[in-house]
Amino acid sequence: MDALDEQLEDPTRRALLARFLTDPDGDVFAITGLPEVVKGAVFARYSRSPSSVKDLLVDEFASDLDDGGVAERADALYARVFGDYGDDSVAQLGGAHVALEGISNVATKRIEWGRLAAYLEQSTRYIAYDQQVDGRYRYHREAAIMAGPHAERYEAVLDHLFDTYAALLPVVIGWVRERFPRDEETSERAWQAATRAKGLDLLRGLLPAATTANVGMFASGQAYEMLLLRLASDPLAESRDLGGRLLHELRKVIPSFVTRVDRPDRGGVWSDYLATTREDTRALAARHVIGPVDAPDAPVTLVDWWPRDPVDAEVALVVAALLPHVTHSEQQLEAQVRTWPAEQRAEVLRAYVGERVNRRHRPGRAFERVVYRFDVLGDYGGFRDLQRHRMCTIEWQRLTTEHGYDTPSELAEAGVADRWHEAIGRAEALHRDLVRDHPEEAQYVVPFAFRIRYSVQINARAAMQMLELRSTPQGHPQYRSIVQAMHRAIADVAGHTAVADAMVHVDHGAGDLERLASERALDRRRADRAAG
Repeated sequence: MDALDEQLEDPTRRALLARFLTDPDGDVFAITGLPEVVKGAVFARYSRSPSSVKDLLVDEFASDLDDGGVAERADALYARVFGDYGDDSVAQLGGAHVALEGISNVATKRIEWGRLAAYLEQSTRYIAYDQQVDGRYRYHREAAIMAGPHAERYEAVLDHLFDTYAALLPVVIGWVRERFPRDEETSERAWQAATRAKGLDLLRGLLPAATTANVGMFASGQAYEMLLLRLASDPLAESRDLGGRLLHELRKVIPSFVTRVDRPDRGGVWSDYLATTREDTRALAARHVIGPVDAPDAPVTLVDWWPRDPVDAEVALVVAALLPHVTHSEQQLEAQVRTWPAEQRAEVLRAYVGERVNRRHRPGRAFERVVYRFDVLGDYGGFRDLQRHRMCTIEWQRLTTEHGYDTPSELAEAGVADRWHEAIGRAEALHRDLVRDHPEEAQYVVPFAFRIRYSVQINARAAMQMLELRSTPQGHPQYRSIVQAMHRAIADVAGHTAVADAMVHVDHGAGDLERLASERALDRRRADRAAG
């Protein structure tokens, strides 16, 4: 027993650990009450120490826990582990919650590009943008535009979009409430909420991409580092400024995790690499890709899939499903499965998929063997929702007015279509003029109703999650139609009926008052809580 162990006898040791571990006596516990860098430093020692977390806390940090020096000691330990061994996984061991407020919808997509983070964003389905703050509507005024000759017109056109939105909102909500009167099964609260959401849905296409929102996120140090490098290399001044402010705040809570970001020899050259490769590739695209842009036959096109043959797809699924339960090699197993009749393969898939009581009951990773790639041309509002599915690979083009825009048919019935088209037409004209001087910044003026082209590459398991979630009746009609088309393409174009049939919770119905079922369910939950 060394001096420290003698000093920290069992009762004292347990009392110390009880301050920072949720169960000081157990083998499964959470660490609390310590800075993120301390947690990361403790876990960083795991791979090169035989000690437990408890021993590490006592042996390496006990002398500092009461005198305020623990963070400094952890910083030094973290820097040594990270510097000596260059293990990027160490940067996954601590994280931070941050809020990014008042950023444009162009910037939110930059923020939410990373997979290894959690995001929550203000929704235009529940928040009305008809109010001004300090005499100004809530949209981003990009520095490059505001410093040039288009500044006055930029504000005039965007103000007009918001003025139109604000003026039409009560009209459209009133029409919705006449079109969908409350029935006896629906509470006043649920009906009011559902009809208001319908009105917001119908008019959100007027909002420009400059519309500001708040984003809350949680991520590891490694995820923040990658985000900051992307922002530093971004062509938009808003992104670069946002990255600088985010780095400043992260250094207050997880400083050791972001030390490399603005070092010229580390993050600097990394950001330069990202910017250079993007611009070089863009220049070659402009030089080599010629000719007019063809209009697609449909908004969703399944352009590729693997395996191409439906039987091969079934074999791949069955092999992957059975592999954990046998000792044969994959080659042996596949050779056997290929000789089986279709019903025998179907029997395995029925067992593997099971009875899916709800959409959260999903089969395992065997469905990741099958992959699809879709070309989508849909409105920017719907894209914003689908883009957040981080288990797929989504690449998108610049937001432009080139592909036209979608208009909800209900607006004509409500008698407001003319004002809708007039306001959007002004934004379209401004974009045509602005794009010549500011090709990147021109995106800000494009309303959500305009279509954007994007590519979605997704495996069958991730597709099951996305298609079932986004086709629910409470979903927005625009993205519902996209995922419904994806589901049909998997069955009809790829011929992967076994995959499509497993997605039993894809809803192909047409919604009327989309949020009503959810609001009724909320009433039931509140009633159950009150009764309990």
